[in-house]
Amino acid sequence: MSADSKKKQNEAHKFGIETRAIHAGARPDAVTGARNTPIYQTSSYVFDDAEHAADLFNLQTFGFIYSRLTNPTVSVLEERMASLEGGRAAVCAASGHAAQFLTFFTLLGPEDEFIASRNLYGGSITQFGLSFKKLGWTCHFVDPDNPENFRKAITSKTKAIFIEILANPGGIIVDVEPVAAIAKEAGIPLIVDNTMATPYLCQPIAWGADIVLHSTTKFLSGHGTSLGGALIESGKFDWAQNDKFPSMTKPEPAYHGLTFYETFGDFGFSTKARAVALRDFGPCLSPANAFYTITGIESLPVRMERHIANARAIAEFLDSHSAVSWVSYAGLKSSSYYELAQKYLPRGPGSVFTFGVKGGYDSGVKVVEGVELFSHLANIGDTRSLIIHPASTTHRQLSEEQQAKAGAGPDVIRLSIGLESIDDLIYDLDQALSLV
Repeated sequence: MSADSKKKQNEAHKFGIETRAIHAGARPDAVTGARNTPIYQTSSYVFDDAEHAADLFNLQTFGFIYSRLTNPTVSVLEERMASLEGGRAAVCAASGHAAQFLTFFTLLGPEDEFIASRNLYGGSITQFGLSFKKLGWTCHFVDPDNPENFRKAITSKTKAIFIEILANPGGIIVDVEPVAAIAKEAGIPLIVDNTMATPYLCQPIAWGADIVLHSTTKFLSGHGTSLGGALIESGKFDWAQNDKFPSMTKPEPAYHGLTFYETFGDFGFSTKARAVALRDFGPCLSPANAFYTITGIESLPVRMERHIANARAIAEFLDSHSAVSWVSYAGLKSSSYYELAQKYLPRGPGSVFTFGVKGGYDSGVKVVEGVELFSHLANIGDTRSLIIHPASTTHRQLSEEQQAKAGAGPDVIRLSIGLESIDDLIYDLDQALSLV
């Protein structure tokens, strides 16, 4: 078989997600033969000559200029994220919040609006509802349980719909397909935060999402070591179908009048996010954090299987515990989201969920202070099992009404189930609940 024939055969073969989690975007180092992707701990890169430098700065060729924009280690992670999500291209950033900012800065102008599910991570509610207002952007929050609520909230100024398919703090699944249809009918992109599900459990682009976001800090990195974020564009959205997106269809003065959608086509959005938003605001991902995240992703499929097995066992244990009033886990048949979980997350609805402890706020505090094996901290997606009382921490900045709407009321405890022995996790929760 010739080299060209072999290449075509490889291109035609669809590699499994387990394989892509290990190999996508990476190859042995050309100079040293190093099998792992090196950490390119450098700020800048030597140009071949003046013409090469000019071509890079004018976006007439691709390459490395400065690590605020591109870095070889980060580029491997970006290629891997695009592959895992079935997207066209990706841009990584310093955190999930940074990736959200890059996305909306690329989409919106002053007085523009977007719609978001009200069931989001508390920090996203604050970013969208308060901080974005200072930039002239308005977010309207709606109840995602009825997709028609998104349609009703659309105005002439609406530029996007944003959801978490598997909502944080947990247990709530949004029916993506009808929301995607509403967004398509309105000629606006659907943005889906897939942090909680990961591409191993769900690939939102396959269900109609146009942009996928991640806090790579969580399950993708997987070990509580490295902050990061990513935006992935599907490459399927037509930015020229209406006049809503001048940032994509009008000349960009910073690049001599270049038009990003016309010039770069199906990866125009990610190119604009990198060449303008990342360049000007600078929330770049460090090469070291990119390296740790690449390494974490390699074990994502096997980790997620154990995360889910443990989470199901814990949810069933809590569901029958006398100190627990309710459990919100879509893996339980009693959950109102069980059928949606079977549709969108057939491998399992993640390992982050909430439960209500009898006695309200004070009991919640006793439980998080009483655990010994679980770590009481503000993160999810670690190999270690984690616990938090959202009303006193992650959602503390919200009003009681907002907390309740976000699924973070006074009695709520959020768990992120790790990879420890299941008997030990059950023992620890049981002894903590005995304090209530």
